[in-house]
Amino acid sequence: MYACICNRVSEEEVHSAIQCGAHDLEKIGDECEAGTNCFTCHDRLRDMIEDYFSAVPA
Repeated sequence: MYACICNRVSEEEVHSAIQCGAHDLEKIGDECEAGTNCFTCHDRLRDMIEDYFSAVPA
């Protein structure tokens, strides 16, 4: 499934970017171009970042 339809970026690509250190919208955009066009996916991307940090042990 796409996380960013405009740039055809899959959820897997965004998860990979987050795991590699892209922990905000700007860095995700730099890494895989998600969220750099119409910005409609920003809420979804923020949720993905939040889910990542809630799943990672402290």
